[in-house]
Amino acid sequence: VVEAYKQGLRPAVGYELNPWLLCLSNYRAWKAGYRGKVSFLKKDLWKVNLSDCYNVIVFLAPSVKPPLAVKLLAELPDEARVVAGRFPFPSWTPTSTLGQGLEQAWAYDMKEVRRVAQSSAEGSPV
Repeated sequence: VVEAYKQGLRPAVGYELNPWLLCLSNYRAWKAGYRGKVSFLKKDLWKVNLSDCYNVIVFLAPSVKPPLAVKLLAELPDEARVVAGRFPFPSWTPTSTLGQGLEQAWAYDMKEVRRVAQSSAEGSPV
């Protein structure tokens, strides 16, 4: 979230349910001088409406990616970009990638993700 803010993304908000990780995130933001500029909220990502989000960054386990992909496809606008750290979305083709190994990130533009998904659905036998 701090890095997103540094890159000019506003608002910069993180959602976390784990109280320890929430405290750690707020502490790190404070220590880096970004207290009050970024927010970390104790909210369930599955219950948050993401329809007004244009930049989504996720660091989640591979097992969570398929159901999250369904939520993101349903809620995000076409202009949104999703960046996944450590693990890619298995059924999406990234627009770009950066880094290697544990430091790798995958970027996905929702308009392109939807276009590919629609093309695959139209091309599959019914």
